[in-house]
Amino acid sequence: GTVIGLGTGSTAAFAVERVGQKLKSGELKDIIAVPTSIRTKEQAESLGIPLATLDTHSDLDVAIDGADEVDPGLNLVKGGGGALFREKIVEMCAEKFIVIVDESKMCDGLGPGFPVPVEIVPFCHEHTMRQIGKLPALVGCKPVLRLGDVSNNKADGDKPAVTDNGNYIVDLVFTEPIKDPVAAGKQLKDTVGVVDHGLFTGMTTAVIIAGKDGITVKEA
Repeated sequence: GTVIGLGTGSTAAFAVERVGQKLKSGELKDIIAVPTSIRTKEQAESLGIPLATLDTHSDLDVAIDGADEVDPGLNLVKGGGGALFREKIVEMCAEKFIVIVDESKMCDGLGPGFPVPVEIVPFCHEHTMRQIGKLPALVGCKPVLRLGDVSNNKADGDKPAVTDNGNYIVDLVFTEPIKDPVAAGKQLKDTVGVVDHGLFTGMTTAVIIAGKDGITVKEA
């Protein structure tokens, strides 16, 4: 059967709903889905979509998700909804990674339009935030600890937001575009205390863009 990765967030939720409808109508048959968050898992279960994890199904035919920003090279910022680690581990395993956005998410350079989320371990998180702020490829960024509800980057509480993995999220606020997203991602990943980050570089197969004049598709 076909194995599909199901993303997390408002756009991905519509895609999950469509998969559920097509299964029910018989248009889709013999599929297994791998969800990228507890929220998506619960939604898929409620729609009767058969689920698995990467532990049993490591090779996905396709993954479908939204994004918070898309640059001209189809590099992404993701993780506004707090599920960036699970999204990345699942979407890395997909033969095709299809991203669905509205045209407001298209940008000339990643960073200024949407803070870059980074998942970090709670232990000594203030130290880790300081280390992130000193990385050469991230010069000028302001690390902000996400508070309240993990599924958005608004400060809607006074306690640190906690991911499905029990970690914290730091949102990196930029005034200038990140010059080299690949180097930025590598330096973040090499920082002890960082679990993963919301820069998804070189992963996208195609972006489906909903605009005022209809749908356009950009392929990598």
